[in-house]
Amino acid sequence: METSPPIRILTVCTGNICRSPVAERLLRAGLDQVRPGAFRVESAGTRAMVGEAVQPSSADIIRNYGGTPDGFAARQLTPKILRDTDLVLTMAARHRGEVLQMDASLLRRTFTIREFARMLKVLEHRDREQGGGAQAPAAEDLAAFWRGLPVRAAAVRHLALAEDASENDVVDPYRRGEDMYRQMEDELAPALLTVLRFARHNS
Repeated sequence: METSPPIRILTVCTGNICRSPVAERLLRAGLDQVRPGAFRVESAGTRAMVGEAVQPSSADIIRNYGGTPDGFAARQLTPKILRDTDLVLTMAARHRGEVLQMDASLLRRTFTIREFARMLKVLEHRDREQGGGAQAPAAEDLAAFWRGLPVRAAAVRHLALAEDASENDVVDPYRRGEDMYRQMEDELAPALLTVLRFARHNS
């Protein structure tokens, strides 16, 4: 029986050693629990420190939430990596701009992760109002649902605007001390949990 290709999610930051690896590894761990093999989560950096491992403080955060930083190596974002990606989740608005400079066709598939999480909350609210809720769709249906999700999310962007533009970004903690890593965790973790909760409710 022919199976649907995995849903490809890419997380993007600058060096690919602090923020996007945390998002990659925790989304991967959580989505593997939702539907093993249905998702492929990777990451890259707009100015990557190619080949470097995850920063120790970020690695600790990954472990604390049940993921693993093992085997990670930073890589540079390229058009080839972006090709065929279903959803791009950036750590800051400027990364979204850099993705779109590289591949403008991703306009409706690229969001900052905090912005995307707010959009999912709007969609969840609408689904509750309509009495919706998918019941364990087949792999093909799940893939179609997720590949159509960015367009649905973009359609409610006006209902999920941040009061301040800074609320779309996850702070860059690189070389800025443990307090900045805690701030990164405080900004990133709720968005990741929102995405994973949405995935569980719609799988």
